[in-house]
Amino acid sequence: MFRRLLHPPVQTGVAKSVEAFGWLILVESAVLMLAPHFSAALLHLPALEPQGANYLRLDALLVGGVGMLYIVSGRLNAEGFVFASLLDRPLVPPIMAVLWYLGIVPGPLALLFAVQDFGSFLWTLVAWRSEARSTQSTLSAWRTPDACPA
Repeated sequence: MFRRLLHPPVQTGVAKSVEAFGWLILVESAVLMLAPHFSAALLHLPALEPQGANYLRLDALLVGGVGMLYIVSGRLNAEGFVFASLLDRPLVPPIMAVLWYLGIVPGPLALLFAVQDFGSFLWTLVAWRSEARSTQSTLSAWRTPDACPA
């Protein structure tokens, strides 16, 4: 299993999109972990107190764990995880809108999460549908009387 993780077999387009999303959020977590004050300034968050910076680092650890799950699942072509991510990621924009409306999350942060998650959802969905169409056309061609020997 570890060998498949280091040298993945041929990945589907869907698996590649999930892995790419994982790398994106893993890099984000590293930036949050190593430069919380820079990250806060970039997202127009209020200045961080020392305890706030440590909480942001703790959040970065959790985000990095999620990124690792996406990377591993993408590398292993985990269809169940891909399907679950297609259910989860479109929920992020409306949840971020509610959190922004209630004043819990600043606008730039809510927008960043919403655009990133929904954009990656669309990429994975398009890849999923494309693979489903190509599989369906392959099966249809195989089932035609001309394709099957009598």
